[in-house]
Amino acid sequence: MFSRLIWLALGAFTVGTEGFVIAGLLPEISTEADISMAQAGSLVTAFSLAYALGTPILATLLGGVDRRYLLAGTMALFAAGNLTAALASGFAALLIARIVMAVAAGLYAATAQATAIALSPPDHRARAISVVVGGTTVAVALGAPIGALLATVTGWRGTFAAIAVLSACTALAVLVKLPGNLRGSRIPLRQRAAVAARPGMLPLLATTFLCLTGGFTVFTYIAPFAVDGAGLSASLIPAVLLAFGIGSALGNIVGGQAADRFGPRPTLIFSTLAVSVVLIAMSVVVKTAPANLAGPILVALTVPWGIFAWMVPPTQASRIVALDPESAPVSLSLNASVLYLGVAFGAFVGGEIMTLGHMRDLGFVAALFPLLALLIVLATGRGATVMKLRLRRKGCEPLKAATP
Repeated sequence: MFSRLIWLALGAFTVGTEGFVIAGLLPEISTEADISMAQAGSLVTAFSLAYALGTPILATLLGGVDRRYLLAGTMALFAAGNLTAALASGFAALLIARIVMAVAAGLYAATAQATAIALSPPDHRARAISVVVGGTTVAVALGAPIGALLATVTGWRGTFAAIAVLSACTALAVLVKLPGNLRGSRIPLRQRAAVAARPGMLPLLATTFLCLTGGFTVFTYIAPFAVDGAGLSASLIPAVLLAFGIGSALGNIVGGQAADRFGPRPTLIFSTLAVSVVLIAMSVVVKTAPANLAGPILVALTVPWGIFAWMVPPTQASRIVALDPESAPVSLSLNASVLYLGVAFGAFVGGEIMTLGHMRDLGFVAALFPLLALLIVLATGRGATVMKLRLRRKGCEPLKAATP
């Protein structure tokens, strides 16, 4: 079982590397295309919107296709998108290529997790999903910094070309290593929408949206923020991404363990408050620290930023599953779509700050979003308990663990 899951995790690593390395490539793309950083940031916005909106539609349409062929096909399409980006003659072609990548990435992620569950016995399913998701964690910790480092040698096109080769190899491995006749079931869009409308779900999804908006308001533009704002050399961008990646890997582990030990809600309260403080501190450092200290301090701050920010996803997953365990596959899929809507909006907000305000204020504005998420968590905790009591009084089946 484990050997098969490794190939699914490799696909998640490939997709995650492209998704996070783009932040380190934007300045070079902006310069070559002769566009502003805000316009270059639309590569992130377009990708995230296509991922968020396209994934549930395609998962509904293709839910009954043999998963081996679907996974191999999506990775082949992802390879084609990266190759197109590497050869793009203009910004419009690059934008279209990223939309193609997003469609492939979203469908791959949804199918890979479902396949991991199908390949595993019931008592190992959580572990199987963690192996696949671990591919994304490794991508953030190592894939993105390596991709950014490669770009310093070969240019941004070389990074896309390398990811295209890795994607093609993954597609072939999946086709050869996975068994056939693994078919899922189609979940209609109406059913997905019905899950979103259940009591308590919208506040959870709004929390995810706000947390990711805050994070990607800064992360999308971390390269110019570090170079033009904090005075770091452009050659040190891979180090910035590595510092963030190390923090992210730690945060993913710490978040899951803290949610199990202290409860998802207290963990989320802590992490949203902590990440807000770090984001504010980043802007304070860039605005006030001496030139010779601002860069090193900013790099140091990216580690706790990664830790606190990546405590949120496993914690949110715990809260969503606890709200209605029977609908977990659909609700987690919805959460993934909302997550990417937050990424898209964060890239847009950051671009507007870069255009209309000052880049050094990115952290100040970004911190507002996790603070809003914190207010939602604080405001809905007691309300969810009241909802459970009302359902019991009416003789209805209460939603399980409505207040995780």
